[in-house]
Amino acid sequence: MDKTSFKTIAENRKARHEYFILDSYEAGIELVGTEVKSIRRGGVNLKDSWCSIDDGELWVKGMHISPYDHGNIFNRDPMRVRKLLLHKKQIMQLLGKVKQEGLTLIPISLYFKGSMVKMQVGLCKGKKLHDKRDDMAERAAKRDIERAVKERNNR
Repeated sequence: MDKTSFKTIAENRKARHEYFILDSYEAGIELVGTEVKSIRRGGVNLKDSWCSIDDGELWVKGMHISPYDHGNIFNRDPMRVRKLLLHKKQIMQLLGKVKQEGLTLIPISLYFKGSMVKMQVGLCKGKKLHDKRDDMAERAAKRDIERAVKERNNR
């Protein structure tokens, strides 16, 4: 299989609504076999997940991977904490930004890159209520414009 092929498994749409994504990183994720099989079937939810740095290691918390149907005794806890794989230098840079600037690490998407499962982790800053309203108004305006253009082209 081609190493550059991407297949998105899950996206955290809530993250794009709740946060400004300042920078993103690609991280590997440490999984067991039944979790990968469950992910291939689409049994993953990133909605309320976040990342933290403990003892110089990056961990994803709150990510739900459904138990694999045929996994029986090999299934793990669906909400267990999973280790993310980044270079030590990258983790230390992230730790500095999180501590000094009050930013947070949020999983943005989970995807296959070749046969490997990767996670896109965003360095994010929380949005205020007025920022969320501005974004919603902007999206509504774009929708209205596209609708008007489409309607005009159909005449």
